[in-house]
Amino acid sequence: MRPDLDIVAGMIDPGSRVLDLGCGDGALLETLMHRKSCQVLGIERDPDGFHACIARGVPVTQGDLEAELREIDSDAFDVAILSLTLQAVRHPDRVLAEMKRVAPRQIVSLPNFGHWRLRAGLALRGRMPVTPILPYQWYDTPNIRLCTLRDFESLAADTQMNIERRVLLNGNGEADRGPARLASNLLAQGAVYSLAG
Repeated sequence: MRPDLDIVAGMIDPGSRVLDLGCGDGALLETLMHRKSCQVLGIERDPDGFHACIARGVPVTQGDLEAELREIDSDAFDVAILSLTLQAVRHPDRVLAEMKRVAPRQIVSLPNFGHWRLRAGLALRGRMPVTPILPYQWYDTPNIRLCTLRDFESLAADTQMNIERRVLLNGNGEADRGPARLASNLLAQGAVYSLAG
C-alpha cells in the first residue's frame, strides 16, 4: 500500500462507514475492512482497478466518481476519501460539496504543484515536470486541475470545510518531518488533509 494511504488509514476510526472515491486497486479499503472492521465502498472508473477491488473482496462500483457521488444518500457514510484524485476531477468544488453531503468527515490527499522542484523545472527547462508523484507526460496526464496546497486550503475555506489536520508529504509519499513545515507550499511535495464539513 502506498505510504500516503497508511497515513489516511491512521485517520479513520475503527468501525467507520467509509467511501473511497477513485479507490484504485482497493488496497486501502481492504486494509480498513480487515484491520479496523470498517464498512467500505469504493468507486473506481478504471477497469483494472475495479477488477483488482473485486479480487480483493472489496465492495466497489464502476463509474465516474462525480456522477456516482450524486447518487449516494446524504450522511450515508462517516468518512469520504479522495486520495490523489482531486486534480483529476472536472469540478473539484462540487466534489468537495458532495463529499460533505454524504459524510461529516472528509480526507483528501493531493500533490503540490507549487513544490520548488516543479517550479524550478518549469522555469529552467521550460518543460512540464515529471516526478515520482507526478509520473505522467503533459500529453497523457489525468491531472487536469493543477493546484498548490495554498490553493486547496483556499478552496476548503470557500466550501466551508474546516481543516482538522494536515500531514505534509515528501517525494516518497511519507510524512515529511523536515523543513517542509516551515514553508509547506514551497517545500512539501503533497499533503493529506482531514476535514470536517
